[in-house]
Amino acid sequence: MHFVDVKGILSAKNGMNVYRGCTHGCIYCDSRSKCYNFTHDFEDIEVKQNALELLEKALSSKRKKCMIGTGAMSDPYMHCEEKLGITRRCLELINKYEFGLAIQTKSDLILRDLELLKSINEKTKCVVQMTLTTYDEELCKVLEPNVCTTKRRFEVLNICRDNGIPTIVWLGPILPFINDTKENIEGILGYCIKANVKGIICFGMGLTLREGNREYFYERLDGHFPGLRMKYHQKYGYAYGINSDNNKELMQLLRSICKQHNILCNPEEVFSYLHKFPETKKYNQMSLFE
Repeated sequence: MHFVDVKGILSAKNGMNVYRGCTHGCIYCDSRSKCYNFTHDFEDIEVKQNALELLEKALSSKRKKCMIGTGAMSDPYMHCEEKLGITRRCLELINKYEFGLAIQTKSDLILRDLELLKSINEKTKCVVQMTLTTYDEELCKVLEPNVCTTKRRFEVLNICRDNGIPTIVWLGPILPFINDTKENIEGILGYCIKANVKGIICFGMGLTLREGNREYFYERLDGHFPGLRMKYHQKYGYAYGINSDNNKELMQLLRSICKQHNILCNPEEVFSYLHKFPETKKYNQMSLFE
């Protein structure tokens, strides 16, 4: 890893990434794409060493409270976070200034900060988002080799549920000829139902491939699924968005099960929930004791 100073930490929509790159090794990762202009190896993590200073300055000067998002581009709980603790200290600042938090990860390291997440949620709102790709544990170890498996992430969702922290699941990517099966989707949705997730984000049963991540993905296909690379080439060419042949059937299954169990699955509705800051929550909590 290497350290840099940056000019700002919050985006226009109040999202942040304190790291760039990732060490989870997911074979399909879109963040490897050349359009993101990495000037270093993807696994050579760029650490924004002045992130805390910038975040405190931003939060202390904001006139209106809002939700702060993190984890969209780089997982905030990569291996280096165990040593550096920058994500944890960011959560401490969000808690201190009483902002909300929408945090996305694949790692059970998030449980280290459970008390902080609970504190944020008690004051305002904290939403934990987990990515679930495949129900098959052995396949998960191939697709996402350097992070905890789906079963463990399901346990994290249950722990959040038991501590009153709402959760969202990102379902995908769904890889044609690999995990685009009814059994896989039913398995993941079964986890979501048991964990009482608030919503599921899924943009379709497929994945995106563009320069940078396409080449990495195909190399991994050669290593783990001999012959599948050619199948992709023949069927999809150099398309950016790739849908499974089972997309229609699996999306109908997703919507049907979500409707039965009152789980949000319209992306616009889920994003609206994630971005909505509970203006009256603290007041309502106080009124209970008056």
